[in-house]
Amino acid sequence: MASGSRVPEDAVRAVSPGRRGEKTVSALTGDSVMAAALKSAASPVRSVVASPRPLKGKAGREAARRRLQLLPGSQTEGPGQGPEEEEEEALLSVPEEDEEAQPLPAVCVSPMRGMWREEKVALYCDEVLQGYKAEDADDAMSKYLSEKLKLKDKWLGVWKANPELFFVKYEESSIPFVGILVEVTCKPRQSSSSCFKVTVSVAEPFSSNIANIPRDLVDEILEELEHSVSLLEVYPVEGQDSDLHDIALALEVVRFFYDFLWRDWDDEESCENYTALIEERINLWCDIQDGTIPGPIAQRFKKTLEKYKNKRVELIEYQSNIKEDPSAAEAVECWKKYYEIVMLCGLLKMWEDLRLRVHGPFFPRILRRRKGQRNFGKTITHIVAKVMTTDMVKDLSPDTLLQQHDDLDLALDSCYSGDTVVIFPGEYQAVNLALLTDDIVIKGIGKREEIIITSEPSHDSFVVSKADNVKLMHLSLIQQGTVDGIVVVESGHMTLENCVLKCEGTGVCVLTGAALTITDSEITGAQGAGVELYPGSVAILERNEIYHCNNLRTCDSSKSTLGGVNMKVLPAPKLKMTNNHIYSNNGYGVSILQPTEQFFVVAEEALNKGAASGDKRDDNMLSKVMQNLNLEMNNNKIEANLKGDIRIVTS
Repeated sequence: MASGSRVPEDAVRAVSPGRRGEKTVSALTGDSVMAAALKSAASPVRSVVASPRPLKGKAGREAARRRLQLLPGSQTEGPGQGPEEEEEEALLSVPEEDEEAQPLPAVCVSPMRGMWREEKVALYCDEVLQGYKAEDADDAMSKYLSEKLKLKDKWLGVWKANPELFFVKYEESSIPFVGILVEVTCKPRQSSSSCFKVTVSVAEPFSSNIANIPRDLVDEILEELEHSVSLLEVYPVEGQDSDLHDIALALEVVRFFYDFLWRDWDDEESCENYTALIEERINLWCDIQDGTIPGPIAQRFKKTLEKYKNKRVELIEYQSNIKEDPSAAEAVECWKKYYEIVMLCGLLKMWEDLRLRVHGPFFPRILRRRKGQRNFGKTITHIVAKVMTTDMVKDLSPDTLLQQHDDLDLALDSCYSGDTVVIFPGEYQAVNLALLTDDIVIKGIGKREEIIITSEPSHDSFVVSKADNVKLMHLSLIQQGTVDGIVVVESGHMTLENCVLKCEGTGVCVLTGAALTITDSEITGAQGAGVELYPGSVAILERNEIYHCNNLRTCDSSKSTLGGVNMKVLPAPKLKMTNNHIYSNNGYGVSILQPTEQFFVVAEEALNKGAASGDKRDDNMLSKVMQNLNLEMNNNKIEANLKGDIRIVTS
């Protein structure tokens, strides 16, 4: 068992023996469930984060004097360098002779971690929330939790308290919580919110993850809180009877609901089938966890959700600081903040409704209008090189109109339909590759490994096209930091010929109604599938290598089915694959995603087994599926993929 961490003695909040009975410190729970229970009648939106109540007057000044700043470890002051004493009241340090806290015991491991999505759906939709509406979700959670708490009224747990109760400043990475071993007493609930509060007292032996935290300080904090803390901050410890495992599971069920499934707009809008919405969010969460939605896109969704929550808190705090009737400027600022929240809310709803999936955007990214052809009807060949020489253009016809650029972005910005961009060896960046609307040809001269185009890390997209016919040839595309597909075909037709695509986010995405032809190219490194075909898309793949895809970094790849090529049916995409080599992917070589009980019907037993090679029945099923899907595969080499060659997946 690891020993507890230590903090600088002059960084811990000092104990005030003479003020044990005064409530000078407000409780900051940090729990999303308590935030969900808060209602703000004075605000147009409901609080999502419990903020510490500001202390005013003499009590606030005294509390401020009694708190000391926790410095980062690299900046901790040595002996004799501590903060100066206040004139009115000395700051007390941690007595060296105090007995150190024992290490914390292990807490119960929650079975939630090992649940499959079907089990989570059954638990929340069929058991906990069945028949409840969104506005009654708090009651449903409270009822579920109170039934489990009847199993045992006293037990031992680790109280993971917010460090702000003990320190003015702290580094969250080094001290995410202050853990204290406590004895928990559960009382019958008087209301739905009271179910989330329990009475605790320090248990023996005194144990904490902060080895030198004073016992008196912990006692004082608990007295200020009247020994009442958020139940969701308490984690049952191992070594007690089996009932505690049921309580630990119930607590984790409620935590997971408020942390990942609840949205604070749920009870503000009518929803006919709330459990169906919860099921969609469970699927979204599972898709993020198992890598169906690649890490960078999932991160963008999480950041948007976090931004939404922060903006709500900003609005609530801003409103609380308006003491009298708001001025015109204050009213305008309130409305600005409110509409920003509404826009973020709408963005999140659209993402959730479409389940985000592998391709993040839910609306076309390109808003630029097509230029079409030039007025005088001529086309121009744009030479991209630092210096243009006659040798570079010797193979062009004498009547070719030329324009030289040392910047690829300028060349693309100057293009009209029918133009050609010729790129000579070098390394380039071009944000205009994400704005391809005119029919042009972009080709490299020389070895494709020497013509390198890298993405701009600060942008979401790399290469995006909605042109009727655009062609990229003899190039290396290196994705750096962008989160969308390395190439996204929104509409029209794109051709990739003799290119190298080194992905960092998603691979090539072909959206509904768009078409793609890839020949003699390499696709590698995608965090999702190498090629993602959306319903109703068309793709021709010939003589390509697709490898090392589904290359997840942080998610568990063991549950993901993506790999080389992924097809989403209904309506079915059309795919022709000839002489491709698909290998060493972390999922299947080719995965076909179909909605449950739709599009085509196969035997349930065979469907559960999938389309593994060597099984005659599965081969027959796969043959029927390929006919229904308009999927033509000839002379492809699919091997050494982690999960297998071809798989039919139901969603």
